[in-house]
Amino acid sequence: MKDLTIGIDIGGTNTKFGIVDREGNVLHQGNIPTTQFEDFHDYFNAMVEAIRKGISELPSSSRLVGIGVGAANGNYYTGNIERATNLKWKGVLPLARLFNEAFDVPCILTNDANAAAVGEMIYGNAKNMKDFVVITLGTGLGSGFVCGGVLLNGKHGIAGEVGHTSVNPNGRYCNCGKRGCLETYVSATGIKRTVYKLLADHLEPSELRGISFEDLNTKMISEAANRGDVVAKEAFEYTGRILGMKLAETVVHTDPEAIFLFGGLSMAGDLIFKPTIRHMEANLMPLFRGKVKVLPSAMQNQAAPILGASSLVWDYLDKLHAKAELA
Repeated sequence: MKDLTIGIDIGGTNTKFGIVDREGNVLHQGNIPTTQFEDFHDYFNAMVEAIRKGISELPSSSRLVGIGVGAANGNYYTGNIERATNLKWKGVLPLARLFNEAFDVPCILTNDANAAAVGEMIYGNAKNMKDFVVITLGTGLGSGFVCGGVLLNGKHGIAGEVGHTSVNPNGRYCNCGKRGCLETYVSATGIKRTVYKLLADHLEPSELRGISFEDLNTKMISEAANRGDVVAKEAFEYTGRILGMKLAETVVHTDPEAIFLFGGLSMAGDLIFKPTIRHMEANLMPLFRGKVKVLPSAMQNQAAPILGASSLVWDYLDKLHAKAELA
């Protein structure tokens, strides 16, 4: 009997899911458009139908042992998505309970950055690490902390929201209701906002002039910077400076062995890594200098969010088994 898990990554636009074995092989993969469903229960029923179809195509010797879900504002303790700003369904959504009732297996839910952290620990570059941080640089900025080999969830199941620490209390408006949050500066959306401000401040020619905000993306900014575009290069320097300063604060809180950068903005490579590392080291308490690595995630592929979510189940089952052995 082959044990399998379901990994689900719920994004504001699309929901990706996959059936995954213990070795991290994605045996079946699919997606549904999150935005297509006005009613949450219609969305959930469509997910169940798609998952059941995927399971039906696998050998009968397979056994589903759990479902892992990564979603913005996912609460590990309650199993609920709680007031997510990037989803159209408001309020508290009891997703883990509904999946448990539909499939009669445990469903482990957490936020998408925490799922990425567990995925890095099980499948990625943090396999032999006990203390590390994962920073996800997508539309927003998420973060997951692993301390002593255990994912940090906090008292209310929502620990590690580095993206909503303050850069400037009177700064850019954030979807969370605050102003000046880190993710308004350091994210795919944040660097676009920076480019537009720099275009207004600079007189130099830039190939980014004339591109609408909606059409602009991090790949365009990266390619322009690599061609020597002054505005694009300065945008990465500015973004790396802010991220490096905030990572220096993060290091003091948890003393990690490494910080992994994951997501679209991290794919810019040295353009974002070099200024981030330089400014982090410059702002670190001297005791920590030269001790904390800033590394790319090993999970940079299309299946990464699915693997991260599915790894929540393996982590849960491993801890359950270890607890039973001690009893």
